[in-house]
Amino acid sequence: MATSIHPTAIVDDGAQIGDGSRVWHWVHVSGGARIGQGCSLGQNVFVGNDVVIGNNVKIQNNVSVYDAVRLEDDVFCGPSMVFTNVYNPRSAITRKSEYRQTLVRRGATLGANCTIVCGVTIGENAFIGAGAVVNTDVPSYALMLGVPARRRGWMCRCGTQLNGQGEVICGECGVRYRIHETNCEAV
Repeated sequence: MATSIHPTAIVDDGAQIGDGSRVWHWVHVSGGARIGQGCSLGQNVFVGNDVVIGNNVKIQNNVSVYDAVRLEDDVFCGPSMVFTNVYNPRSAITRKSEYRQTLVRRGATLGANCTIVCGVTIGENAFIGAGAVVNTDVPSYALMLGVPARRRGWMCRCGTQLNGQGEVICGECGVRYRIHETNCEAV
């Protein structure tokens, strides 16, 4: 399947974009970016040079994916969510050598208008609610809400909230989980 790039998009020389990906209106992809297959970059998305995006990643409108961000396969970035790459920025002080890597693991959802402070890892299939501010690592399958974001439960990889502890079966898709106080794992 061919890659589709809207005429208003700017894709710098050297950028790698996988088959079947769609790049929409007013997107800018920098030359060092690596984007997988079947991705969608919505209107007004920016992708920096030192960015790696896996396969089947959906980045909604008005998202900037700055240097040092890594998105694994099947990540969803909601409209106007925010990544940072410098922990304590100042306009008058150059801190490009202080970029902190942010890693978003396979299947994670980052809700609309959430903020991901640089230097964190978001676990597989975690779910960050709209408007949340994440400033610490997030376990796999965690449901994170609030400012600052706190774990408020666990989510199935199908996007359904899980209830209970111990052995839990998702009521939507039937996947089994083992839930403890501080972690959740598919079994």
